[in-house]
Amino acid sequence: MIRILEYGKVSGGEIFARVEPKTDVSATVAAIIADVRKRGDAALFDYCEKFDGARLSSLRVSGAEIEAALGAVSPRFLEVLRRAAENIRKFHSKQVRAGFMINDESGIVMGQKIIPVDRAGLYVPGGTASYPSTVLMDAIPAKLAGCPEVVMVTPPSGDGSVSPVILAAAYIAGVDKIFKIGGAQAIAALAYGTESVPRVDKIVGPGNAFVAEAKKQVFGQVSIDMIAGPSEILIVADETGDPAAIAADLLSQAEHDRLASAVLVTDSIALATAVQAELERQIPSLSRAEIARTSIDENGKIIVADSLTAAIDIANELAPEHLELCVDNPFDYLDAIRHAGSIFLGKNCPEALGDYMAGPNHTLPTSGTAKFASPLSVDDFIKKTQYTYFTREALSRIAEDVAFFAEQEGLTAHARSARIRTEDKA
Repeated sequence: MIRILEYGKVSGGEIFARVEPKTDVSATVAAIIADVRKRGDAALFDYCEKFDGARLSSLRVSGAEIEAALGAVSPRFLEVLRRAAENIRKFHSKQVRAGFMINDESGIVMGQKIIPVDRAGLYVPGGTASYPSTVLMDAIPAKLAGCPEVVMVTPPSGDGSVSPVILAAAYIAGVDKIFKIGGAQAIAALAYGTESVPRVDKIVGPGNAFVAEAKKQVFGQVSIDMIAGPSEILIVADETGDPAAIAADLLSQAEHDRLASAVLVTDSIALATAVQAELERQIPSLSRAEIARTSIDENGKIIVADSLTAAIDIANELAPEHLELCVDNPFDYLDAIRHAGSIFLGKNCPEALGDYMAGPNHTLPTSGTAKFASPLSVDDFIKKTQYTYFTREALSRIAEDVAFFAEQEGLTAHARSARIRTEDKA
């Protein structure tokens, strides 16, 4: 049963404790990465057989497999995927930025160019669930950024196939190449390249502990989006909240993973006890009841605060991945929220909207990193470079300042490089 904690009557450690995975997989992941770097495709084939039970003759998904997938997915779901993709494009298109040029002083031009990464790599999990939503959320911003090539990796099932809904989502999102590999070995292949898998410049997408550790180890060789931790939801609600809806929203994250964290912060003890009872009623009916049960019992909590202001302070300190404001006038509190991956406003805006159809990205900072990190966006697939142009006359106006500054740092060659262009050489 979920715990009810009264803020001020229990330790801050209990209130602000975070879920920390306890298994250290760094050595195992390092060995896998080294093996893929050494043996390339041969290592990938071996790991597919070892971890996925699939004996593959080719790592790449063929055009015929994609066509078959489109035929296997229900027309209704294809239409839902297309509508979701349209909403995601609409939201993320507002993030596309242009470069700029400054030319307001005679003889001087400065500016910034926006350049997409040459090749983006998307990791799409398999295993306990299939996530076509992740394909859309990761691939569409990359395409809007202008990436020339988007490469996706996802683990195969035992018969060597990939879920048709995953392939359909990849087709709709415009993914260029798809490979049947998962785990740390997939991250290694994207980071270093093999005979079949091209090396990418950026890797995005969630995964298990092995995937997260692999992303951490290859960072620097390639860019990554973030190190994703277990799923999180925090709901701020007052006494007008609907216990059944709040419990359902908490369970929407608890069913992801036994390590998922579901938290309610409220100023109403009556609502707290009603939600506690409602969770017990709803859990047995879930398809992933065992997972949700473990998450709620071990990581879930209901925090009773003195006021909604205090509740929001707690939310800011926890900096959750998903934050729901289940109150009547949510926009009154929006400016007070400083740290959250994604905010869901009002009583008719469940987090599940954000997972699938609303449009904002669902790849979000976890484990409190929302204090300094942002959701996945078009910005993740671009880089910026800058340029400067001075005429000789423009340089002459500032050369002595440049030289003087350089000399304060003891860098006389820097100083000379500015002066030498403006000295009279007669």
